[in-house]
Amino acid sequence: VQLVESGGGLVQAGGSLRLSCRASGTIFSINAMGWSRQAPGKQRELVAAITSVGGSTKYADSVKGRFTISTDNAKNTMYLQMNSLKPEDTAVYYCNAGLSIATLTEGSWGQGTQVTVSS
Repeated sequence: VQLVESGGGLVQAGGSLRLSCRASGTIFSINAMGWSRQAPGKQRELVAAITSVGGSTKYADSVKGRFTISTDNAKNTMYLQMNSLKPEDTAVYYCNAGLSIATLTEGSWGQGTQVTVSS
């Protein structure tokens, strides 16, 4: 599976961004997709995930109520709508795809897209 992210950038605190991740290759093997992020000096964090069948979602407590994950299966694309952004959301955001939400970070990764939130 190949994953290509887009949509990162610089935004002021309180603003919004939408990330996109387009999947290609053996996409029939994907049962779950998600977004991880890594900030300098911090551990990588899975912030949002969604199942391919049923569309069940899971969010990290740090983004609940602000971020929304969704998919457009016709376009093989996943989105992360990020609202009310905070400086602590600054990180490189990676798209993940795998067999389950629990094992997402063991699956495929995109190249990452930088999100910078200024105060």
